[in-house]
Amino acid sequence: MAATLVIGVDIGTTATKSVAFSIDGTAVASASVGYPLDEPAPGYAVQDPQLIVAAVLSTIRSVVEEVGADAIAGLSFSSAMHSLIALDDHADPLTPSITWADSRAAGQAERLRGTELGRRLHRATGTPIHAMSPAIKLQWFRDEDPTTWDAARFWVGIKEFVLWRLSGELVMDHSLASCSGLLDIHRLDWSDDALQLSGVQRSQLPRLVSTTAVLPGLTAEAAAATGLAPSTRIVVGGGDGPLANLGVGAVRPGVVACSLGTSGALRVAVDRPVVDPDGAVFCYAITEDRWVVGGAINNGGVTLEWVRRTLGEWASTIEMLDAAAEVLAGSGGLLMLPYLLSERAPHWDSTARGSYVGLSRAHGPEHLARAAVEGVVLQLALVLRSLEAAGLDIVEIRATGGPLKHPLWQQTLADVFGAGIGLLDDAEGSSYGAAILGMVGLGLVESIDVAVAHSPVGLTVSPRPEAAEVYRELLPLFDGLYSALLPTHARLRELRLPLA
Repeated sequence: MAATLVIGVDIGTTATKSVAFSIDGTAVASASVGYPLDEPAPGYAVQDPQLIVAAVLSTIRSVVEEVGADAIAGLSFSSAMHSLIALDDHADPLTPSITWADSRAAGQAERLRGTELGRRLHRATGTPIHAMSPAIKLQWFRDEDPTTWDAARFWVGIKEFVLWRLSGELVMDHSLASCSGLLDIHRLDWSDDALQLSGVQRSQLPRLVSTTAVLPGLTAEAAAATGLAPSTRIVVGGGDGPLANLGVGAVRPGVVACSLGTSGALRVAVDRPVVDPDGAVFCYAITEDRWVVGGAINNGGVTLEWVRRTLGEWASTIEMLDAAAEVLAGSGGLLMLPYLLSERAPHWDSTARGSYVGLSRAHGPEHLARAAVEGVVLQLALVLRSLEAAGLDIVEIRATGGPLKHPLWQQTLADVFGAGIGLLDDAEGSSYGAAILGMVGLGLVESIDVAVAHSPVGLTVSPRPEAAEVYRELLPLFDGLYSALLPTHARLRELRLPLA
């Protein structure tokens, strides 16, 4: 077999998935390995970077064993955004991988957000001022952990660390750099203002490269671990959010990609950096001439996992969703704010906490489960409203993600949005987006527009008028609860009450 397959490696929050794709977008082989998201203290959400490297090597090797090393033209990467790792002089980790869900830097974010400097930084970097941002995490280390701060030779994200271990090159693509809060997206260079605020030096950051940049090959150790030749080329790739747009074919203006997994997001493609003057949405790069504007939420499928685990009522998530689907839209007047991991768009508030409002004795476990689904989708609807408020015309919505395999999620999304939702058959999302960048970087396809041709909508779910009207009335109530409970959330954070 000619070497025409590209392995798209998607380094996610809870698992790494590697998929071998042919040029026509067919997934030929795949493998996945999971790992934990640890919460050793309130506000912390971290992972072992060595476990993630092991997962990357294992999944690549599994795919290579299935299709043969001679069939692989190269590797290309996607990863969860906003991670941060301190490395020592030998590029070994001094810290865990601090994920997007880590909110320990909330104090630094709240002091900066709303100031003129904060607004100027958002306009320059496209990254909202929030504890998720590596730029804000760096301030936390400088202020709260001077020992690590002084010892750190490099600051990187999880994909940069993986690429270092695989290739010996310390590089960061424009996509992940654009969501670091450190990159001036209008110049594609590190922002002097952001560097000065965080205290980090240019020499401590990886070399900036294009998302289609090609690294020359694998280290001897990585080649042995994966079963690939050392000469196998690596395309750097980008962030999982922007690449999800690419993977589902949402690269034309006005086409929104909705992704729902552990977290969730809405993003619409534009051809140049666009910054929302209200600061409600982000702007991140796919390539130098393709960008996405959108907003991510922290609490997607993880919310339902918490409900099932906490209530202990169902043997599986599918069983829980089947029960929740028997409840009418609106959950009998029960609303859930699903801010279990604080929240990002559109409020970007690290102090937000989850709550049920409207609870009565008449509500059962199935109502609590349905209200959780509705709460997640209502939060996504606020992001959609912010995109429209930023002047972006929405003409189509494409959706992908594990939770959307269940009809309750599909229908609730259509009903809350009040619009048809195009679902893609077996869409691989970010891993396919990474593979497309790989094909472009390796010269196997001419441009990323191949994504549109190879990502057809398999099913369109239409809204039900009566349910859509219920959610139209609930959305402003849901939105108002955030503001009403904000002082309570802030005060609870100040109290720092222990869990045990």
